[in-house]
Amino acid sequence: MSIKVICQNKKAFHDYHIIDTIEAGIVLEGNEVKSLREGKANLRDAYARIIRDEIFLFNAHISPYTRADSFKEAQPLRTRKLLLHKKEIQKLIGKTREKGITLVGTKMYFKQGRAKVELGLAKGKRLYDKRETLKKKDLDRDMERAVRERSKE
Repeated sequence: MSIKVICQNKKAFHDYHIIDTIEAGIVLEGNEVKSLREGKANLRDAYARIIRDEIFLFNAHISPYTRADSFKEAQPLRTRKLLLHKKEIQKLIGKTREKGITLVGTKMYFKQGRAKVELGLAKGKRLYDKRETLKKKDLDRDMERAVRERSKE
């Protein structure tokens, strides 16, 4: 299986505890696919919402394709429908009804030539959780640096 990552939402891992992830297909227009192949996407504020047993992705920015005909006005932040099986949607409905749980876009990629979005079931972090995560990250980086320096000697 060949996977080509288009973009990742690193801020989601900073702001949320990602409990679980799920892969979904995404409904795109023709020029959006070409723009994604160029890597012109951003998931920074992207989130998903379930409306009438269908799931939609909001605030995912896909830049207009530069060499496209201008007969149709491009909308970079339009709402896009996601493709999941009914059982998966029902499971997500149950999980997102819990207080403080939301669906955020964590990664967009091509898998076997098809555009996919990875959604994360997320619970918001408190400010002290964010600080703790940053401290842990700094400690890990310092330990890795020390190991590298020792191995050079």
